[in-house]
Amino acid sequence: MKKLLSVLLAALMVLSMAVVASAETESLDFHVGIVTGTVSQSEDDRRGAEAFQAKYGEENVILATYPDNFPDEKETVIQTIVNMADDPDMKAVIVNQGVPGTAEAFRQIKERRPDIICISGESQEDLPVIAEAADLVVVNDFVSRGYLIIKTAADLGCKTFVHISFPRHLGIESLSRRLAVMKEAGKELGVEIVEETAPDPTSDVGVAGAQQYILEKTPEWVDKYGTDSAYFCTNDAHTEPLIKQLLACGGYFIEADLPSPLMGYPGALGVDLSDAAGDFQKILETVENAVIEKGGAGRFGTWAYSYGYASSYALAEHAVNVVKGDAELCELDDIADAYGEVSGVDWSGANYTDATTGVKTENLFLVYQDTYIMGREGDKFMHTPDVEIPEKYYTVK
Repeated sequence: MKKLLSVLLAALMVLSMAVVASAETESLDFHVGIVTGTVSQSEDDRRGAEAFQAKYGEENVILATYPDNFPDEKETVIQTIVNMADDPDMKAVIVNQGVPGTAEAFRQIKERRPDIICISGESQEDLPVIAEAADLVVVNDFVSRGYLIIKTAADLGCKTFVHISFPRHLGIESLSRRLAVMKEAGKELGVEIVEETAPDPTSDVGVAGAQQYILEKTPEWVDKYGTDSAYFCTNDAHTEPLIKQLLACGGYFIEADLPSPLMGYPGALGVDLSDAAGDFQKILETVENAVIEKGGAGRFGTWAYSYGYASSYALAEHAVNVVKGDAELCELDDIADAYGEVSGVDWSGANYTDATTGVKTENLFLVYQDTYIMGREGDKFMHTPDVEIPEKYYTVK
């Protein structure tokens, strides 16, 4: 391995943008487009895009969002992405997260404008499909994390790990493969893996209905599985109510599907982060203090820096460097430089390896960051990048 490198109050984001914008806006002689989910579904992704726009200016960075109900509005997703190619000065389009329709949109862009660099962050489509259509794909390391999340749960004394998802998500290769790794790791590490189903926020119940379900069911789950159980949900919208109830009822939360101190924690804790102004060290400190005050010390984890925020920003920054000729598109060290510039923290990463063939995909990278357990006695980092993951897990599927 090489080193590579919900709801947040509106005031925080306004101030965060102001801090970025307070520096002199850098100029570009080309345009960059970033497509993300909405604030209600993918706040961190969107805020990272806004911060990048603040650096280079609205005239140079074009932002767009795909609809919350993207599975049923695939044509809208495709058209939203493809519309970026109408701009004659557009040189790179970043989609984070790469929801269904992204690969087709990239194909259409390439037919019209082969000069545009197409990058997908955290793809929800089959990885071989998106890797064929995109110039670069970066996703969280679902293989390594499948093992490391369970190992962390075991190290913290958890006996049961509750995986919460729904059919649409389990149809995504990266999520289903991670669950398979978790199950195998559970057998080896002595943690029972159980599955629970929750409503899909893109279904008729919407985000509000899905969150209400989590609020109602979590106390029942903790009562059923015990307070030495850890919980994990595959959907961002489920995260806030899950954390809120685990703080009240007991249980552990190792890290979010797309980890960040902003992912679920501010809303669940009711903390005011308006004075943090995009400072992730201060955000983490504020969130951690609130977790401790609510009796959650040693039970709640995260990545120190937001994955979604970093990916929107870093992948766009990397594209700028590539267009300028200062970086190679699929060079791991250059991608590391972009992530490092944004976050200033350590990541681990590698090329994606097909579980069946063992073949690496040169334009598809998996990344992860160390797990930080808030309020834990002694060293709060779990040093997951230093863990040697048994080779067998890379072929589990």
